[in-house]
Amino acid sequence: MNTIRVAVVDDHPIFREGVASCLIEIGGYDIVGKGGSCDDALAIAQQVDPDVMLLDISMPGGGLNALASILDRRPAQKIIMLTVSEAHSDIATALKLGAKGYVLKGVGSRMLSEILRAVQGGEMYLSPTLSARMIAGLSHTAASAGPVGIGELTEREHAVLRLVSAGLSNKRIARDLDLHEKTIKHHLTRIFNKLNVSNRTEAAMAFRDAVETHRPSAG
Repeated sequence: MNTIRVAVVDDHPIFREGVASCLIEIGGYDIVGKGGSCDDALAIAQQVDPDVMLLDISMPGGGLNALASILDRRPAQKIIMLTVSEAHSDIATALKLGAKGYVLKGVGSRMLSEILRAVQGGEMYLSPTLSARMIAGLSHTAASAGPVGIGELTEREHAVLRLVSAGLSNKRIARDLDLHEKTIKHHLTRIFNKLNVSNRTEAAMAFRDAVETHRPSAG
């Protein structure tokens, strides 16, 4: 198992140290940077070049500002937002800016480890409860928003797209939905056709774009 170099940026020292300690205890992680602000995140990304950075949203300078600035300078940097915010606007903005994951702070250490390894391996992750809410919100607004591919999906296709957007493999999706892997591939073919995309990455991007288009405007 390859060691993953991780940076943890959060303005609550106890939480920050707790995350670092848990990952070290699990094994396979090297904590190469810790910080508590946007400026810290920028410095760590520039000086240490971690494999994956865990980044809070609510901290001095703003986590989303840090995300945008880091990826503007280092597009290949993999960043997971680790936050208490369940606001649709925060989720949509983070994904649009290029975050590879969006995780709520209630996540367990073992699950966080799985997410880190999935993201390091090239996958994306969105906490299932959040993606389910966003899919549901899109379903309710689709009828009045005109022809939107996501609004044309069946309930089962919604479930498959939610798990695809969470970064799960076909095998894992089949297990979670108690279906055959061949059935998942069939559903994906129909989803790709309805969304006019050619692969699962483009499907996840279409999902993020639809979320951004239909998220409630301020005021």
